[in-house]
Amino acid sequence: MNNSLSIESRQLTKVFGTQIVVDHIDLSVPLGGCFGLLGPNGAGKTTTLRMCLGQTPFSSGELRVLGKSMPGLARAARAEIGVVPQTDNLDPDLTVVENLMVYGSYFGLKFDKVAARIKELLDLVELSDRAHTKIMTLSGGMKRRLSIARALINDPKLLVLDEPTTGLDPQVRHLIWNRLRSLKKLGKTLLLTTHYMEEAERLCENLVVIDAGRIISQGSPKKLIDDHIASDVIEVHGNAPAIETLLSKIDDCSLRTVGETVYCYTQAPTAVIDLLRSVPQHSYVHRPANLEDVFLKLTGHELRE
Repeated sequence: MNNSLSIESRQLTKVFGTQIVVDHIDLSVPLGGCFGLLGPNGAGKTTTLRMCLGQTPFSSGELRVLGKSMPGLARAARAEIGVVPQTDNLDPDLTVVENLMVYGSYFGLKFDKVAARIKELLDLVELSDRAHTKIMTLSGGMKRRLSIARALINDPKLLVLDEPTTGLDPQVRHLIWNRLRSLKKLGKTLLLTTHYMEEAERLCENLVVIDAGRIISQGSPKKLIDDHIASDVIEVHGNAPAIETLLSKIDDCSLRTVGETVYCYTQAPTAVIDLLRSVPQHSYVHRPANLEDVFLKLTGHELRE
């Protein structure tokens, strides 16, 4: 196995009872940059993360994290990993600084080293003015930024982010994206799971799409778009059967219908738009293809609970 990778798995599998949750996946996460793990609910993402963190034993296969064989060297690996969980689990009875101090003690860091590190981290996440504020008085965005600072207290080589911006307003989301980009410039490796396709597209150099425990596609965001979707998407709203009949006249137009919206994927949008303009009762939106189109094509439009 390749020690130049931050995470490498071969035929990694997890079975709960008779259910295969992670099904013989091969991962190669480079050192440095951001690697995305995408998939619908129940796809196996969280179980994969937990195996990489040594929190869930795998059923078969091989796994190395930061050059260390799992699960035997899981403790040593975790000393070099920071984790931002999906749900904030900060201690509400402590202040911002106290939360960071306590977390630093888990890694055996000395007081003076932690104190200097805390100042740097609060500057990074723009919480210096809240250093002595109790957690319960912080906004959701502030708590999320503090969770990122806490995950960095041990100066980890690998930062695992499980849906880091879920539920946050656009301003906070963009601030966090900027901070994550700065961490990439410092040579950190980020492993990201997210349901925001825009987030994955902006941050990730490489990613995999997982469904039913299997990797169904992988590559850079641009490669996935080029491989699976035409360059342009035209969303047409109205009477779906009538729209399908109309657009079927265009050769270069792959159609997908969801409710009363018909999606036309095409390399020649002008011909489609000219046709739609001749039938003004149909409203439409023309846009470039994006990673969300890829995700929905590969995993489907149906709800996952």
